Amino acid sequence: MKPKLLLIDDEEGIRKILGLSLRDAGYEVITAADGKQGLEYLQQENPLIVLTDIKMPGLDGMEVLQRIKSMGPDTEVIMLTGHGDMDLAIKSLQLEASDFITKPIQEEALFRALRRAEEKLAWKRLSKRYKEDLQIQVKEATDQILRMQKELLQAERLAATGETVAGLAHAIKNILSGLKGGRYLVNQGFERNDIKYLKDGWAMVERNIEKISGLTKDLLTFCREREPEREPVNPNDLIRELFNLFQAQCQQQGVLLILDLDEEMGMVNLDPKGLLEVLTNLIGNALDACTLEEGVIQKPEITIRSNRLPGKKILLEVKDNGMGIDREVGQKIFNIFFSTKGSRGTGLGLLLSRKIVQEHGGEILFHSEPRKGSVFQVILPILEESGGS
Repeated sequence: MKPKLLLIDDEEGIRKILGLSLRDAGYEVITAADGKQGLEYLQQENPLIVLTDIKMPGLDGMEVLQRIKSMGPDTEVIMLTGHGDMDLAIKSLQLEASDFITKPIQEEALFRALRRAEEKLAWKRLSKRYKEDLQIQVKEATDQILRMQKELLQAERLAATGETVAGLAHAIKNILSGLKGGRYLVNQGFERNDIKYLKDGWAMVERNIEKISGLTKDLLTFCREREPEREPVNPNDLIRELFNLFQAQCQQQGVLLILDLDEEMGMVNLDPKGLLEVLTNLIGNALDACTLEEGVIQKPEITIRSNRLPGKKILLEVKDNGMGIDREVGQKIFNIFFSTKGSRGTGLGLLLSRKIVQEHGGEILFHSEPRKGSVFQVILPILEESGGS
């Protein structure tokens, strides 16, 4: 079926003769006597092909071409021109006219130009269909990927839940074993009327009650989403507080505790409780690394360092020369319930430390070598500053 066609020409004879020829060829033809009328018919009838004379009173063919392209870029426009209008005809091609035909019009040239216009229309329809098909395929593929991602996420969550439950069960089992051991000693103390059994058994019960309390607190902290409760604080003050807290224990176990503080640190807005928990975990781990295997480390020492970095960041570092960890263990240390301390650890300390650091917008890095020690670095951004040290 031939497309609908609009013929615009101010010469009535050309409209009649050309219109008859086009209708005989099977086209539905609409004729207009000037550019203004042609644009009105264009909006009313939506023809796919327009033939327009270049030289017309009022709106000339060039203006009509530009308006047609602004109204419907896919409409094919063929320009009708005299021999003296070749410059305009060439310019019309630059304005995206489909073709031009010189007067007097030869049917062969006319229908050749129309065939080219119809081929362009066919290609556009085909391209549009392919584009729509491609969009549908992309949408279907995207939907499938999203479904697969959702299924994978659900599977990962189930796996993580299973891992968490297994780890929690293991931690509780260890604590229960300790409680049962304490209960046994207490019962033996009553049966034998032995105060030492009673004291040792009750001490074991108390230690495991503390473990339950700590495990519950750590689990709640891990599961709860929270924003850091920031306030202006000098990180060096927090480090000195922990130095005083650990100093006696370190001296008792023969570990040298060293401070290396950047005195230009100044005040930083951060969550002091959260940061104290992070540093407590790191220093406690360093102390364990230096003392778990008694006598192995000849001169055990722990260094706590602070430094103000370029780019509005601070560095807090805990370094020890203890047992260290190998690469395989290093890949697991931030896993939930993973601990190198056996029943003495809950496997939540480093995981909680990383969570707190990430809530501050920072990162926690570490490097360790077996028998050479470990270094843990906390890097935090300075969001706001207030005053000096």
